[in-house]
Amino acid sequence: MGKVERRSVLKALGLASVGAMTPTMLKAETLKEPYKVTEKAIKTDILVIGGGTAGTIAAIQAGRAGAKTILIESGSQLGGTMTTGGVTFPGIFHAWGKQIIGGIGWELVTDCVKLNGDELPDFSIPPDSHWKHQVSVNGFLYTLVAEEKCIEAGVNIRYYETPTSVEFRNGNWIVQTTGKGITTQITCNQIIDCTGNALIASMAGFDVLKETETQPGSLIFQIGGYDYDSLDLTKIPNEYHRVLRQNMVKNQSRSSSENTFVPYGYVYVPGADSTTAESHTIANNDGRSTLLNLIRKLKTFPGCENLKILDLKTETAIRETYRIDGIYKVTQSDYLEGKVFEDSISNSFYPIDLHIVGKGIHQVFLKPDVVASIPLRALIPKKSKNFLVAGRCVSSDRMSNSALRVQASSMGMGQAAAAAAVLANKLGVSPHEVPIEDLKELIRNHGGILPLRT
Repeated sequence: MGKVERRSVLKALGLASVGAMTPTMLKAETLKEPYKVTEKAIKTDILVIGGGTAGTIAAIQAGRAGAKTILIESGSQLGGTMTTGGVTFPGIFHAWGKQIIGGIGWELVTDCVKLNGDELPDFSIPPDSHWKHQVSVNGFLYTLVAEEKCIEAGVNIRYYETPTSVEFRNGNWIVQTTGKGITTQITCNQIIDCTGNALIASMAGFDVLKETETQPGSLIFQIGGYDYDSLDLTKIPNEYHRVLRQNMVKNQSRSSSENTFVPYGYVYVPGADSTTAESHTIANNDGRSTLLNLIRKLKTFPGCENLKILDLKTETAIRETYRIDGIYKVTQSDYLEGKVFEDSISNSFYPIDLHIVGKGIHQVFLKPDVVASIPLRALIPKKSKNFLVAGRCVSSDRMSNSALRVQASSMGMGQAAAAAAVLANKLGVSPHEVPIEDLKELIRNHGGILPLRT
């Protein structure tokens, strides 16, 4: 067969194939109904709102304890401050040579450390600085492991949804949510507000408190592209030395595999507030604008011409917004004295840690062998029924809250709040009516560590 004839045959075959495919391709095109919002109504035992530090742990605990559980998260992933905010060094789980917070939060942290091929520090030796016992976690792994454990516990995760109304009716909560293409009416027996802002407590009509001036947020990032040791710091203003030192690429390689605190950079975001979509947008806009101006400035210094951003977290991490007015308010004195209450259900160990723009950090450290505790009553708003909070919005004064808000403490609170909600649901009572010894037993059964009364 000649070349010309062969080409003609191949061309004919090609045309035949196109002709054969055309009717099928045309039939594949279908008319789509115009966009409409789907309405759903679902029921559950426990509704956890907010899939951050406390909410993730609360949902897993509730699910593992046998309660039908829904977890609402307005974003796209779990972990909150740890993942979206980038504070990937949760602390502190150990104090004075012993572990004081365990359970599900510690399980997630250690699973991530193992999966990442890291090793834990020697917690039997108290460090000279508290932050050296903050365990660095791969934030990407934490997102994956947290979601896996929620699903394994039977938790119904609902991303991209946010509550629009909260009403207590006939012994149950009716929560209306809205999300992408859907509105959902969720009927539940118990609510755990883990928003960090006491948003759901406020929507439900309970009193919330906030300082006139709050701590700044932090937008976390990492930069590289320069050699810190080769920089002539005499030609760079002192105000930029810290960020250049903390972010140097060399500083990320450690001599051992101990997975402790990793240096990072951050810019303060004064007045950062994540309570509403508008205020949260402003916090993110302000943080990113500040960082962009910082990068442009740093690149003007000798030795920093090739400086570049290596990592930037999704959101500004928030330190302080609203807190509930609870049955009991934890005070600075309670915290620093290590007061243990009859209904203490979780520990906390971190210095009083108040960030003040332009003035640094006000810190007050716990005395040797002192460990703070959190009573169940601090997780329950006054005059509430079937309602708890966990995390940053715990009932507390400003100074104690600056320590209670950290991740390990919030994880412990999340687990304890969920255990209380499960028992309250089973017994048909409100959380403050749950038998404390039964609650403590349930927490222990899931690996939690309870405060010790002396």
